Amino acid sequence: MPNQDTKSSAETAVLAFLCGAIGGVIAGILLAPKSGEDTRREIKGYARKTEEEVIEKAKEARAALDEVIDRGRHFVDERRADVEAALQAGREAMKERKEKCCS
Repeated sequence: MPNQDTKSSAETAVLAFLCGAIGGVIAGILLAPKSGEDTRREIKGYARKTEEEVIEKAKEARAALDEVIDRGRHFVDERRADVEAALQAGREAMKERKEKCCS
């Protein structure tokens, strides 16, 4: 199913991004020749930037989910109309048969 591949790819990309971000922060802390105050300030800035990116990705995911839900509702409504039309046609056919048979 193409949707599962897309979902898996998106999850993998987000996980890779987060792992890379965490690894970068750790390496930066361990290898940086800066004072503690400068390092903390950088970490806060990085955390703020990462938070904004995560919020943006969450908004995109929500929009995609809303679109899928709308498409699903539309599909169900179409199928429901098809089934109702088929049932009505069946009822009318049965009614005609009954009239032919019993009249």
